[in-house]
Order: sequence, then C-alpha cells, then structure tokens
Amino acid sequence: MKIISIDIETYASANLGKTGVYRYAASADFELLLFGYAVDFGAVQVVDLTQGEQIPDDILQALDDPRIIKSAFNAQFERVCLSRFAGHRLDPSGWHCSRVWSATLGLPLSLKDVGTVLGLDKQKLTAGKELVKYFCTPCTPTKANHQRTRNFPYHAPDKWQDFKYYNQRDVEVEMEISQKLRRYPVPQSEWELYWMDQRINDRGIEIDQTLVKNAITCDTTFREHYLTKSQKLTGLENPNSPIQLKNWLNEHGVQVDSLAKAAVSDLVQNTTGDVKEVLNLRQLLSKSSIKKYVAMQNAICPDGRVHGLLQFYGATRTGRWTGRLVQVQNLPRNSLPELQAVRELVKQGNFEILGMLYDSVPDVLSQLIRTAFIPKAGCSFYVADFSAVEARVIAWLSGEAWRQKAFANNKDIYCESASQMFGVPVVKHGINGELRQKGKIAELALGYGGSVGALKAMGATKMGLTDDELPPLVSMWREASPKIVQFWWDVDKAAKDCIRTHLPTKTHGMNFTYQGNCLFIELRSGRKLCYPQPKIGINRFGSESITFMGINTVKKWGRIETYGAKLVENIVQATSRDLLALAMQRLEKAGYPSVMHIHDETVIEAPSGKSLDDIIAIMTETPAWTKGLILNAAGFIGNFYQKD
Repeated sequence: MKIISIDIETYASANLGKTGVYRYAASADFELLLFGYAVDFGAVQVVDLTQGEQIPDDILQALDDPRIIKSAFNAQFERVCLSRFAGHRLDPSGWHCSRVWSATLGLPLSLKDVGTVLGLDKQKLTAGKELVKYFCTPCTPTKANHQRTRNFPYHAPDKWQDFKYYNQRDVEVEMEISQKLRRYPVPQSEWELYWMDQRINDRGIEIDQTLVKNAITCDTTFREHYLTKSQKLTGLENPNSPIQLKNWLNEHGVQVDSLAKAAVSDLVQNTTGDVKEVLNLRQLLSKSSIKKYVAMQNAICPDGRVHGLLQFYGATRTGRWTGRLVQVQNLPRNSLPELQAVRELVKQGNFEILGMLYDSVPDVLSQLIRTAFIPKAGCSFYVADFSAVEARVIAWLSGEAWRQKAFANNKDIYCESASQMFGVPVVKHGINGELRQKGKIAELALGYGGSVGALKAMGATKMGLTDDELPPLVSMWREASPKIVQFWWDVDKAAKDCIRTHLPTKTHGMNFTYQGNCLFIELRSGRKLCYPQPKIGINRFGSESITFMGINTVKKWGRIETYGAKLVENIVQATSRDLLALAMQRLEKAGYPSVMHIHDETVIEAPSGKSLDDIIAIMTETPAWTKGLILNAAGFIGNFYQKD
C-alpha cells in the first residue's frame, strides 16, 4: 500500500461555508456517512457507516502513517473530519491535496472545474449538489416530511444509492486528476510547506471573545442611533435606502447620481447644514465594521480559537496564501495611538464614553479588528515582518545597483527614489523632503509597468498631485530605474521566444521552458510558475502580447492577457512568498511556531520572555539561491495583534 485516494461524505447542522471545517467537524451532531477510498489506484470501495459498515483497520492505521500517501481534493476537509472520527488530530505529514497540485499548474480550485478543464473521462456528477443538500445538511420541517429536521437514508433509499455512487465517482475523478498530472509532480519541498501550512491551521489562533461580542453589540447600538438621527433629519422611513436618500437630496438641491463611498465623500466636502450631516450619517451607516467580528464568532471552535484561516497556494499565479473565513489578508489598518485604551473601553462595554470621544464609532471598531486576535495564556505574540521585500527582490533580480546600495545602507527607499528621479538630495522631514511623497507614490505604483492609471489608482491625485504632473513622474521613475525597465523587456522576450519555439530560454537567473502545452518559469528558488496553453496574439492596442488560460477576473476559466512587467510582478511576488515560507520553516524548527501570517509578516505565539532579535535574525537568513539579496525585517511583541 503506497497511496490511498479518499473522499468522504458527512453530516452536521453547522453551516460549513460560515464555520469552516474545524468548527464544522467539532459540531455535536457531526457524523461520518460515507468513506470512499481506493488503494494504489485500484477499484473504489465505499464504506457506508450509516448501515454499520466499518473502515478496514489497515486503512485506519494508514491515515496516521506518514509513509503512506493519503490523497484527496481539498484534503484538509478529509483530514480534519477524519480526525474527529478517529478521536485525535491526524498529522498532516503524508497527506497530499490534489487541489494544491492543480493550483501549482494554474488550474481551477474546484473538482468539477478541474475535471472539465482536463477533459477527464469521468467527470464529477452534477446531481451531487442536490444529494449533498438532501443528506448532509438539515432540512426544513414541514407537514409533508412529518416535521423532521434531517433526511436519513431510509427516507429515500434510491437517492441514497445515487449518493453512494456520487461518493465513488468523486474518488474516481480525484484519481484521474492525479494520473493526469503525474508528469508534473509537486516537489517534495512544496509538500513539506503544505504540511507546515496545515499545522499552522491546526494550531489556530485565539480570539478575544469578550471584545468580539461587545464590538458587535456596540456597532448595533450606534447604528440604531445613527439611523434614528438620520430619520429625524430627513423624515424618511429608511434613509439608508439609496433611492429614498437620492430623492431627498435632490429635493434639497443636491443632484446625485451615485451614493458610492467615494461619491458621498466628495459630496460631504461641498455641502453644509442638514445635508452635510445626513451625508456624514450615510458614511457611518455604510461602514461595514463588524462583518469580520461576526465571521470570527461563526468560526470559533470549542478551544476558543479560530482554525483554517489560510489557504495554501490560494493564488495560483504566484503560489501565495489567501485568506479564508475572517480573510486575514485583508484586515483594516489601525492608526489609533491609544489603541489599547480604546480596546479596553469596548471590552468593558463603555459605549457612552466611546461615543463621546470619537465621531465615528464604526471606524474605531474597524481599527480594533486586528486586536481580537490574542495569544494564549502565558504567551505573547512575536510579530516579524519583512521590510519592503518586493522592492528588495525586484532590485536584486534586475540588478538595479543604486537600489541595492540604498538597502545595504538601510536608507529610506522613497527618499532615494525621489533623489534619483529629481537629481537632488531628498531627506525625510529635511532637505527637499516634500519630494519624498512623489517618490513614494511612484515606488508603490510603477514597479510592474504601471503608468498614469496606476498612479491614480494608488491615490496620487488625492495626495495633491495634478493630472499634468503624472506623465512626467512616470518618465522620471523609469529613467531612474533602467535596470527594472529592462527586466520587464527581458522577461517578455524570454517568455515569447519560449512560446514561439518551444525551446528553453533564460534571463536573470530564471529558466523558461515549454512542456505539455504549458509555459513554465523556474524561479531562482527552483519553484516553477505555470501558464497553461500560452499563445502569442495581438491585443486591443494592436500590439503583440502573451495570453494563457486561467481563472479570470470574473472567476471563470478563460484566456488571460499578460506581458513582461506583469510576469515580473508574478515572479517578484512568488519569490517573496518563497522567502516567507522558508523563514517560517526555519522559525518553526527553532521553536517559534506561527499561528497566522499575512502577506510578508508572520505572527508567532511563544512563551513570554523569548527574544525578538533571535526571531528577526532567523527570519532574515538568506537561502543559498539568494546570493546578493539584502533582506531586513522588523517586529514587535504584544498581547494582541495590530499593525505596528
């Protein structure tokens, strides 16, 4: 026995989409219904546990044996649910996820879509969705079903047989995917990162439940207050209704087409009196400050922690992690200097003082979201963050010497960039300090081929820059960074030549190969980025461009356009991901386990008294393949999470 392909069907009254698999599997009424499996790609066996059938002992023992591969599509679901069934947490080692495998090749992240794209002989059964709803989730009690809240196999024997066949087919599809992708195996190093990711998700992170509960109550209280106040000012039954509010504004001499946040923000600056106050209230009512608190409440497990916040290889173009449930990759920033004091006010339920101190309570609650994550008793958070890692990586890969020198001397990159652009010394809060802002916006917007539109999207005009200043800013930045601009063109040429000729090309220490109708870019780390079914075509501007198949902006499988600078963005972000992943591995081996990580930052839960300097030193160790890369990191120690 070398590999077991697995698919399970389960029941629990919890809403899996809201709770996540860890809370779902911890439900009091959780039950394993069907266990479908195949050994070494043989015939599929379906164990019907509802009929008293039992999973063979050798299969149960193999679930805990790291020498035997357990393969499933979205294997985290199977492993966590089977852990509940087994009565102990199954170690991730030895588990392979064919969804991760698919992601490494740029394929969709659903079993059905992967099967369709790969043109498998056996496809996921479309009728399965209704069968899952019927047997795996509670049903609405009606007179016709005698007020029952759950459907059992004996309620619909024919459906149950179909459900067993559906379970069997999912195992067959999973095996076909594995067989189809066997020419492109996931490197062992990536599986080891996956196992680390699973341990981080298993570990979870504690939630301050008092803060979460009071934040939700506080938000409800103030929303009712804002709504009542707006009703009195407008005389409207529901001033939160865009149609009603637009009509009221028109009647008061304010012509408005949109009540989007940006439009309302502009209107507030140009109105007075009751109209201005009503628009301010509109802003307060539209701020979604508690969705993440509610998500935390939904996902909290019996141990007081939220698990499963991170999706390994969630971004198929780069391999970066994405967020789940609370979406920690997209947390609001905090800028309140008195963060801890405000946090205590909410925890104590002192809403009246909070309302007296702050004009926007929803904004305060939004800034406190990060602080709901806390270390367990006796521990602290040690938060370590790479400093400007993408800027460092692109400088290193492109060979932009002045940038490398700036990082080596620990200079402010925004000042240095402005100095290169304008040809004068720029010092933060010093000589020519006013130019730093232009250097900053250019650095943030232009590194991956962006132009005037990218500057505007980054907020250049809101920072006081005029439209006339933007084109020269683009030109000056590109003239100051010729090696980066050349990097874009070199990558573009290497990719196009490889697609045209199907022969290997190379640039900047990276290999471009064509295999099995895919373009592969091998990073300096050795990991490969995959672009399926690449072609050279003509874009809407009449220029030659690269296209490939992938998940597009509307989350459909379709043809996507790319170009050298965009490929550079993928390369830089993927390389930065590899640096963080390897740093977390080293930290874990040194006894500093991560409980969460966000972008280029990791959150470690460790006993109080540990050394932050030691953590930073481990994090900034450079792998052998990064010769010449200058890394730096900073961090803080705290009793709750925040943006330092």
